[in-house]
Amino acid sequence: IKRKEEEEEENSGTSRLSVHLRFLKEEDQMDNIVDSLNKAYEKFVLASASVLESKESAGGQKASLTDAALENFKEKWELFRVACDQAEEFVESVKQRIGSECLVDEATGLTTATGQAAVGAATSLPPISAVRLEQMSRAVRWLVLELQRGSGVAAGSHSSSTGFDARFAEDSTQ
Repeated sequence: IKRKEEEEEENSGTSRLSVHLRFLKEEDQMDNIVDSLNKAYEKFVLASASVLESKESAGGQKASLTDAALENFKEKWELFRVACDQAEEFVESVKQRIGSECLVDEATGLTTATGQAAVGAATSLPPISAVRLEQMSRAVRWLVLELQRGSGVAAGSHSSSTGFDARFAEDSTQ
């Protein structure tokens, strides 16, 4: 029993280190995205000022300088939109990862906040292992892929009316 506790503590330390390293990597990535978004915005603003200046210097007449400034403005606008899209994609990916981690923490009973722990206790659902949660997640992904292929119930699968998946020992005891 003591060796198992030592292994769990060692794994927990390794896990914390990997989470910390992943956080630092995401922080660097976020800084880079913010910098590129800021640069794209500044270039966009300068391009819009250039359009206004060229239009004013042309006296409202159509001029090649104004056309060039408008073309530059359009290009900078597109680059700014791309930077915004990249920032939005990053935020969405972080939101999904955080949601997944919260789900794993709740399912495995690793929540430390008293409010969250109370919620878990109120549902009276016993925590499940992270390995078991990953197995269930893979099974769901596999079923989704099968359904997307249009095959319905895959060969070798059993009827869903049984209420369990025979591939997992815990389900067969229910």
